[in-house]
Amino acid sequence: MDEPLKRINKYLSEVGYCSRREADKLIEAGRVTVNGNVPEKGTKLTPSDKVYVDGELIENTKKKFTYLAFNKPVGIVCTTDTRVEKDNIIDYIGYHKRIFPIGRLDKPSEGLILLTDDGDIVNKILRASNNHEKEYIVTVDKPISQTFIERMSQGIYLEELKQTTRPCKVKKLSSNTFKIILTQGLNRQIRRMCSHLNYDVQTLKRIRIMNIKLDLPVGEYRELNKEEYIELDKLISNSSKEFAPKTIKRRR
Repeated sequence: MDEPLKRINKYLSEVGYCSRREADKLIEAGRVTVNGNVPEKGTKLTPSDKVYVDGELIENTKKKFTYLAFNKPVGIVCTTDTRVEKDNIIDYIGYHKRIFPIGRLDKPSEGLILLTDDGDIVNKILRASNNHEKEYIVTVDKPISQTFIERMSQGIYLEELKQTTRPCKVKKLSSNTFKIILTQGLNRQIRRMCSHLNYDVQTLKRIRIMNIKLDLPVGEYRELNKEEYIELDKLISNSSKEFAPKTIKRRR
C-alpha cells in the first residue's frame, strides 16, 4: 500500500524541524526546496521527495521527542531564526538538538515558555490556546484600583486588534501588582489591556501554562517529567505519542 502524501509543513513538524506555522513562513520566504525546486505552500510530498531548508537536507533522524520548560529572561526573543536575532532563545539555551518554542513570550517579559521538537503537540497547544489557562504576575506603574480589576476581568475592546478580550480572572496582590489568568493569547494582550486603562506594565512574568508551573531560576530549563506530560496530553486531548521521562537538565 502506498504511503499517503503529506503537506510540507506537516512533514517539517513531524520530523521535529519546526512547527507547521513556522514551516509555512519558511516556505513563503523561499527558504524551502523540494528536489531542488521552490514549492508552493500546501504542496504535498511523495516518499521519495527530498526536502531542504536553506540548502540543508531535512530527514527524520530523531528517536525521541523533547519537551522543555524554560524560565525565559527579559531580553531574550522567542524566535528560531538565529540569523536575525542575536538574543534568540535557541542560541541562549544551546540545546544539543533542534527545538523550537511553543508560542511566544515577548522580549520585555520573562517566565515560563515550553520548547519541543514535536511539531504535532505545538499545533495542538496553539490551536487549543483559547481554551487553556496561562497565568501571569504583572506589576504596573501606579496603584491598582477596583475599577481596573473589574474592567480587566470583564474583557476590554482593543482597537488595534479589532477584538474584545475574553473575560478572565484577575486578583490584586499588592498596591501595584496583580495576577491574571488568561484563556487566550492575543499579541501583547496584557500590555495592551493595561495601556487601554492608562496603566504601563513595569514587569510581566508568566508562571504557569496549563498544568506546567514555573519552578526554575531565571535562564534555566528542565525536561517535563512523566506526570506533567501525561496531564498535558490529557488537556490537549488524544495524542498518540509515547513519552519516555528523562533526567532533568539545567543550563550551566
